[in-house]
Amino acid sequence: MQNSNEEVVISEVQGGVLTPADLDALAETLMQSVALGASIGFILPFGFVQAQAFWQKLLPAFERGEKRLLVARVAGKIAGTVQLVVDQPANGIHRGDVVKLMVHPDGRRKGIARQLMTAVEALAREEGKTLLVLDTVTGSPAQTLYENLGFTLSGTIPHYAMSTQGMLESTSVMYKVLM
Repeated sequence: MQNSNEEVVISEVQGGVLTPADLDALAETLMQSVALGASIGFILPFGFVQAQAFWQKLLPAFERGEKRLLVARVAGKIAGTVQLVVDQPANGIHRGDVVKLMVHPDGRRKGIARQLMTAVEALAREEGKTLLVLDTVTGSPAQTLYENLGFTLSGTIPHYAMSTQGMLESTSVMYKVLM
C-alpha cells in the first residue's frame, strides 16, 4: 500500500460525505482490523456487510458534527482512520473522546497511526478541547503508541470488553491534557 516515497495525506471527511469507494475502503479497513484482533467493538465472525453497515450508521453523526472523521490516504486510497467525539454533555464540553483508530494491515508499521493521532489532537485543539480520553486493550501495541504520544494511564478495568475471539480482556483508560 505504501512505498517509502508515497506520502500519507491526513484529512477530515467534511460533513460526513463519503464516496462509495471511500465507504468500501473504510469497511475493508474495519473488517481486516477486526480479523487481526483489533478490539474496537466487534466479535468474529465479522464481515464486509457488517462493516459497511457500521459506517453507514455513523454517517448522520458525522453530518451533524457530533463526531469528526479523519482519514489517512496513501496514493489516494484510505489506509487508516480515527474519530473524535466532540458532542459531549454540558459538563464535558472541554473533552474529546478518541475512538476507532485503525490502520489497514497493508499500511501498518509505517507511522500512519501516529500521524492520525497527531492530526486528531490538532483537530481537538481547533475544537477548543483541553482533554482527550481513550481506552485500549491493556498491554497492547496501541497502549504503547498512546504512551509514546504523551497519554497518561488513568487506570485499568479488568474484564472490560471481549476480544474478537470472545475472551474477556482488560482495558486501559488513558488521557492527555491539551494545555
